[in-house]
Amino acid sequence: MSEVGESTVIEQLSANILDTGFANIDQSTVDNAKNRIIDVIGCVISGANAPGNPALVRLVRDWGGKREATILVHGYKVPALHAAMVNCIMSRSFDFQPMSLRIDGKGIPCHITGTTVMTAVTLGGSRGIDGKELITALVAGDDFAARVYAGSDKDWVKGFEHFDSSGTVAAFGATAIASRLLGLNHFQTRNAFGIVINQLSGAGAGIWGGSTIFKLSQGTSARNGIFAAELAKAGWIGVKDPLFGKGGYYKAYTHGCDHPDFLTRDLGKKYHVECDFKRYPGGKPTSGPTEAALALVHKHDIKDDEIEEVTLLLSPPTNYGHYAKPFNHNGDFPSCEALFNYRYAVASALVRKSATPKSFLDESISDPRIRALIDKIKLSELPKPEGIELKVKMKDGRELSEYVDCEFYEHIPPRRPPMSRDEIIAKFWSQIEYSQTVSKQNAERLLRSLERLEEVSDINELVELALGD
Repeated sequence: MSEVGESTVIEQLSANILDTGFANIDQSTVDNAKNRIIDVIGCVISGANAPGNPALVRLVRDWGGKREATILVHGYKVPALHAAMVNCIMSRSFDFQPMSLRIDGKGIPCHITGTTVMTAVTLGGSRGIDGKELITALVAGDDFAARVYAGSDKDWVKGFEHFDSSGTVAAFGATAIASRLLGLNHFQTRNAFGIVINQLSGAGAGIWGGSTIFKLSQGTSARNGIFAAELAKAGWIGVKDPLFGKGGYYKAYTHGCDHPDFLTRDLGKKYHVECDFKRYPGGKPTSGPTEAALALVHKHDIKDDEIEEVTLLLSPPTNYGHYAKPFNHNGDFPSCEALFNYRYAVASALVRKSATPKSFLDESISDPRIRALIDKIKLSELPKPEGIELKVKMKDGRELSEYVDCEFYEHIPPRRPPMSRDEIIAKFWSQIEYSQTVSKQNAERLLRSLERLEEVSDINELVELALGD
């Protein structure tokens, strides 16, 4: 693209953030936004006391500062950028929030929603915005991040082992939302993106290494986006073109922009947002093995001490490196080891006959029954191009199997219907029940408000209802 064209792209994208109105957004996208807000707030509530989070909350509380925004569940008021950071990290704690774009029929894995929803809710609460503005700011920010990310083929992005999308394009989404909610003009908004480019990162090594930082960039993207918008409003000048310029996003974080036309195609007419709602905690590739294990135990009433061996057969699309690692029983951060491991997902589902956030707490992971079964699980190649198959050999000689035609990112079209609103609400209630922090009465009122979000005059109503007893 020419220098003039490149500059025009960021200007057009920046302008769309401020120019988008609620009336521009189609009803299905509005419904999706409401569903994602319900889902993410549920994830925040269930993740409020997940491993590592209470220490983070205490640290941020002790920093002090302007009491302008709320850390959900815990209730502390701190500077908005800090509150948004903590809220986003809590939402990612069990890797249970919505993810993945579907553009032109193609699935693209990413983690944008975990940042954009809580940036909009947290900062919006500090500004007293209404429900329509919450939806509009969220969708406009999602669309910016989606367009930038989809501009580079996922196969060419410097994969999750290098830079996690939660630390790169999610920060663009947060910057877009913050620019709108803080009242920046077009020039300041463009500069905000030129500032946040200096703060992108998000090492994918957190997942590979089984460390607490796997969820950190989900929150630092929110913090950095708000900070960039605040600096731009204060008069700071960012790089002119953070996308195509020297050291810009496409040169530093990808192997180039493969689809430059997509960045502005139908801009302001069509809004792209994440649409994959997870049924189980953990990395997306574990969902198929989890589903197969649950199907087997419910069909055959399997008792784990009667299992002789388990074989998980993986087709090429499912053979993700870090998921297939031997399970590290002695890892420094067991929760991360378990969330992104095939063997743990299968063993836990077979033993507990369920898959919930509780399965990923330290005491659950160290259960001797889980440890014993993990040692009986081996991985092999599935002689089919797609899907997974779980085979369980019982000590009495029975051989049981379950095939799951998993939907992975490159499938066109999706292989199974998405979660329904009823299923999303049921998931919300399961997280309320697990967390035991927000009262049932407040959760009922919160859910009613979220379902009629367009009518809410001040979203602080939502924030107040998402506090612990």
